[in-house]
Formats: sequence, structure tokens, C-alpha cells
Amino acid sequence: MQSEHTFKQYDTELESVRAKVLQMGGLVEDQIGLAVKALAETDIQLAEDVIERDHEVNALEVAIDEDCSHIIARRQPAAGDLRMIMMVVKTITDLERIGDEATKIARVVKRLHENDRMQSPRFNEIRRMCDQVRGMLRISLDAFARLDVSRTVEVARQDILVDDDFRAVIRQLITFMLEDPRTISMSLEVLFVAKAIERMGDHAKNIAEYVVYMVKGKDVRHISLKEMEREALN
Repeated sequence: MQSEHTFKQYDTELESVRAKVLQMGGLVEDQIGLAVKALAETDIQLAEDVIERDHEVNALEVAIDEDCSHIIARRQPAAGDLRMIMMVVKTITDLERIGDEATKIARVVKRLHENDRMQSPRFNEIRRMCDQVRGMLRISLDAFARLDVSRTVEVARQDILVDDDFRAVIRQLITFMLEDPRTISMSLEVLFVAKAIERMGDHAKNIAEYVVYMVKGKDVRHISLKEMEREALN
């Protein structure tokens, strides 16, 4: 009975860690949407909210990291459980960095407001990139929750589209700056935002790759899309 109790407690600890990761993921996903909305609507209060939420994200990262350290020390997990703990530690690092990128966008909004440079540039490409990245993160977190690799390759495919959009934004901004030097300052800020979103996509892709490692025991980082599809879906 003591052994059964111990196993149940262990399972509860693992499930608690997984739930906290999903909670952290939800906060980060909200940060992305709020940050871009703050930029598009020149909403300083929303920008402040994004910055404040980053403290919650950071606190969750610390708490989850401590939980994982305690599980390793007390339970000495092996095989699949150890892979899960390793995946969690890496996942929360990527989630925290996505939150940091969202906070950078919020700080751009504040900086533009302080310098009285809130004229509205074209945000269609930025919004599309943001929507794609939020979708990628949602799929990655769902794959984490279900331990299901069936859609992880979709995240990798979408990351390629985000990269393509980022390059399109660069070309567009260069055109603006060449045609009208007065747009240089704002264009550089928009470029900063686009790069932040592109980096978010990279982190979301990382999370999807960790799920493949957890479920399949295969490291699919730094391989081609075709190789990842073979490893994840076979």
C-alpha cells in the first residue's frame, strides 16, 4: 500500500507540472495577442498589461523549474518520465522567451508613444505573422497536453511561412524607407516587432520538437522538414 501511495503521489506531481506548463502557455499566448493589439491600436494600457503579465510568466517558470528539480532529486525518474521532465524544462524556457519577445513589442508601443511617433504603419503582414505564431503555439501546447505528435510537423511548416512573411516585411520596409526617409524611424520599430514575432515562431517550433522527442525518443532538431515528418509520423 505504501508503494501504491508513493506511485500515486508521483503521478500527481508530474500532472501538476504539466498543468502549470499549460497555464504558462496560456499566459504567453495572451501576451502575444495583447502586444500586437496594443501596437495596432496604439493602446498604452494594453502595453502595460503585457509587461505586467511577464512577471507572472517569469514566476511560473521559476516555480516549474523548482518542481522539476525536486522531482529529479526525490523520484530519480528514468526513461519516459525523465524525458518528460527534460522536455518540461526546455519548454518553459522557450515559453519564457516568447513572453520576453511580447514584452519587447509592448515596450516599442511605449517608446513610440513617448516620442510622439504613433502614426499607424501598415500592419497587415504583422497581424498575419502574429496569427500564424499564435496558431503554432496553440498546436504545440495541445500536442504537449495530449502527447500527440500528429500535428507537430504542421508547426514546422508554418514556421517556414512565418519566415517568408518576415522577409516580405523587410522588403516592404526597405521600400518605404527608400521612398520616404521620414519613415525610417517608424520602419525600424516595425522591423523590430516583426523580428520579435519571427523569434516567437522559432520558440513555438522548438516546443513541437520537444514533444516529438518525448513521445518518440527522437531528437528532430536541426533536420529537414521531410526527415522530421518521417521521424514524427512513422
